[in-house]
Amino acid sequence: MSKENRSVAVESDAKEIVLAFINALNDEDFESAKRYISDNLVFVGVMVTRNGADAYMNDMEKMKLKYRIKKSFVEGDDVCLFYDIDMGGKTIFSCGWYQVEEGKIKSFKVIFDPRPLLELGDKPGK
Repeated sequence: MSKENRSVAVESDAKEIVLAFINALNDEDFESAKRYISDNLVFVGVMVTRNGADAYMNDMEKMKLKYRIKKSFVEGDDVCLFYDIDMGGKTIFSCGWYQVEEGKIKSFKVIFDPRPLLELGDKPGK
C-alpha cells in the first residue's frame, strides 16, 4: 500500500470512529459510545475538563446531548467537526477537534459561545 493510500485509510478510519461515537451518543447508546473512546480520554470543553472515559460518559448520560453535524474535516488521525448541539433546549453551534489513536478517540476539545447557556440561569453565583 502506498503512503498516500495508507494516509487515506487512516483518515477514513478516524472519521468513521468519530462519527460512530457521535451517532451512539445521539442514540443514547452510551455503552457503544464508550467503546470508541480511550479509557484515559481527555476532554477539554469551554466550561469543563474531564479526564477518563468514565467521568466523561457519566456527564453524557446525564446531559443526553444531540448532535447535528454540519461539516467534517480530516487530516491523518485528527477529525474536526462543525455541529449544532442541542444543550438543554438551546441549539449551540460548536466545533470539536478529535484525536484518534490506536482505533479510539484519545482526546478532544470542543469550543462554542457559552452565552446562550449562561442566559438560562447557569450564571456563576446564582
